[in-house]
Amino acid sequence: MSPTACAPRLILASASPRRLDLLAQIGVVPAAVAPAHIDETPRKAELPRHLAERLAREKALAVAADQPGAAVLAADTVVALGRRALPKAEDRETARRCLEAMSGRRHTVYGGIALAAPDGEVRTRLVATAVAFKRLSDHEIRRYLDGGEWEGKAGGYAVQGRAAAFVRHLNGSYSNVVGLGLFETAGLLESAGITVR
Repeated sequence: MSPTACAPRLILASASPRRLDLLAQIGVVPAAVAPAHIDETPRKAELPRHLAERLAREKALAVAADQPGAAVLAADTVVALGRRALPKAEDRETARRCLEAMSGRRHTVYGGIALAAPDGEVRTRLVATAVAFKRLSDHEIRRYLDGGEWEGKAGGYAVQGRAAAFVRHLNGSYSNVVGLGLFETAGLLESAGITVR
């Protein structure tokens, strides 16, 4: 990032190394990383797209409260089958259920992005990418789980890793599936005076 006289400090409200790597692709290096700690439980009947956008906004606001004068970028990724949000895989069994549910089917990856400006205004964007998996055999699922890439991932997979071999079709933003829609993020950052390469 090329700093300018009026550009605010940028704080990334995420501990995700993938999001840091994605920002680096567009020449943006946050001044600091400050993960947000919020309750990510979906509300009753909350649609996955609304969940992704709400969580991104809440993360940005939570971190902005402790970072006066800074711009805070936050994001959240939700993998959905129809109207149902799949969980973040914190254990092998959850990851297995997610992969079995997506096998041979299309799912949607929703990326919520929020930028809290120093003046308190919060701008949000929602990115939706359609992903179709091939039909997965028990052996393929077991082998993928053995590799451990699923840990902590929405829907139990990382498209930038070995799960790329599962993707029959992808329509939309690839970077969104990795963890941050770069086109939309660049627009938000530039609107706040932060230079994007």
